[in-house]
Amino acid sequence: MKAVNIGLIGLGTVGSGTLSVLQRNAEEISRRAGRQIHVIAAAVQDISKPRAVDTSALHLTRDPFEIVNHPDIEIVVELVGGDDMTLAAVMTALDNGKHVVTANKALIALHGNDIFAKAHAKGLVVAFESAVAGGIPIIKSIREGLSANRIEWLAGIINGTSNYILTQMEESGRDFAEVLAEAQALGYAEADPAFDIDGTDAAHKLTILASIAFGISLQFENVYREGIAEISGEDIIHARELGYRIKHLGIARKTGGGVELRVHPTLIPQKRLIANVDGVMNAVLVQSDAVGPTLYYGAGAGAEPTASAVVADLIDVVRTITTDPGNRVPHLAFHPEAIIDLPILPMDEIETAYYLRMSVVNRPGVMASIATIFGDSDISIDTILQKGSGQPNENVTIIMLTQNTLEHNLVKALKQVESLDTVHGRVMRVRIEQLS
Repeated sequence: MKAVNIGLIGLGTVGSGTLSVLQRNAEEISRRAGRQIHVIAAAVQDISKPRAVDTSALHLTRDPFEIVNHPDIEIVVELVGGDDMTLAAVMTALDNGKHVVTANKALIALHGNDIFAKAHAKGLVVAFESAVAGGIPIIKSIREGLSANRIEWLAGIINGTSNYILTQMEESGRDFAEVLAEAQALGYAEADPAFDIDGTDAAHKLTILASIAFGISLQFENVYREGIAEISGEDIIHARELGYRIKHLGIARKTGGGVELRVHPTLIPQKRLIANVDGVMNAVLVQSDAVGPTLYYGAGAGAEPTASAVVADLIDVVRTITTDPGNRVPHLAFHPEAIIDLPILPMDEIETAYYLRMSVVNRPGVMASIATIFGDSDISIDTILQKGSGQPNENVTIIMLTQNTLEHNLVKALKQVESLDTVHGRVMRVRIEQLS
């Protein structure tokens, strides 16, 4: 069969990695796809820029719309990120009858509902495996490998920057600001790291995972987000002493009342496999009714790990070009008419256990006052530790682990605790998940 012509939008880290893999493994890829895959053009910011990958056989342009309007290109591969120009380019490609492969999690999380509706109406494929967890085939695993199961919940370390920072804080004993500076120097964090450390990047990815797990529309705006900037070295030490590690997790859980969608620092028991995922690596733990727990681990970013997922998507699209559109794997795992409208639970209605750290004046009655506030708020204390000399009227650190309680109850109680004249400042809290 004749070769399938590809056009790339972006020849940066992932785009160059994708072209390199396609060139190096051309024979193996064509054997798997059933047809040869030829990249014939690419849109780049700087045509004259030297590149480590061979572009001599490509037509290079600065205009991405030259790619999506090219009459000989059948599949457009979008690898530049963002959601303004890329949305217009992807929609134009679909209008022109071209399939799309993208690594753009923000594009899918924010605009995927409209993109998939257009693709479905036109009988086209939009593939996005590389948008979540880099080279880990988590989307295919949930959408296809676990399709016989009812997904109960999933929890993922899906941002390598945050995971690197927390790992280094634990291993070196350094604080957040120092490790962040190191991550920026090493290229693991951007000059403006907010997108990673405030949970936005992980929330984009969680939005996608929740949709394919539960058959709901993409709802990024309903994801609760909390970053890692307030985690201190002290918190990491206390967590370890209590048998936990702190990880930045994206959690999606289907309950009787709706769906939980939340990204935040979490205490995980040290014995859990996912608690031992370190550095820039990613992992997703999925709990299903038939197979039980399954863990997916690997490189969540990087040129060739992400290119691995991009090329796998290309192979899938090439395989399905001649397939009846009605029988293709649905974009969000469930057929469009079977997408259901489940409520997304507000954070106040979610029940978890908590790690609490507070600085208090060591006086008689202080703990009794705090315990009374918690008791009146229907919060049970599981563990209490005091750190410090314990001399009268000196400041000491109190560590508490609660049993499961509603977020609403805890927020109300902490406002009262923080108003006590024997408590200094804000009470640090981190949620606890047993993940079992």
